[in-house]
Amino acid sequence: MVGFVLKATAAEWETDYAKAAAAASKSGQYMLLDFSGSDWCGWCMKLDKEVFSKPEFKKYAQGNLVPVLVDFPQGKPQTKKVKEQNAKLAEKYGIQGYPTVIVLSPAGDLVSETGYQDGGAQKYVEDLQAMIKKYEQKHPKPVAEKQASVHKSATGDDK
Repeated sequence: MVGFVLKATAAEWETDYAKAAAAASKSGQYMLLDFSGSDWCGWCMKLDKEVFSKPEFKKYAQGNLVPVLVDFPQGKPQTKKVKEQNAKLAEKYGIQGYPTVIVLSPAGDLVSETGYQDGGAQKYVEDLQAMIKKYEQKHPKPVAEKQASVHKSATGDDK
């Protein structure tokens, strides 16, 4: 349990999908779902060590993402509710292996899917930014929503 708590605290990862979805919708931030086997999957641990635990990722995530750990551990305890939630999410997104990273829009629409990538945290952030930019080009925000977003940023109401 200690490892899970450390990871969740270190990167501010949410484990409650509904709570994360509400936060993403309210803040206008994208969701990053990390489907992981955090205590047994070597590539998952490598992704966490090389990307998610690094300052470059944390800095980007803090202002742009609601990160959600969708974990399938073998030795770490989880509540029945979390296990059921994670199984439903894995089925919904057709998860076939770990790590799988799903990016969702603030409205919950699928933006992209990825996994472990060589290159470290900065490259990973750049790849996430490119995925989001491509999605936004295909799905532009309505003008009123853009103006409200600009107003919030200018007035500091988004804090």
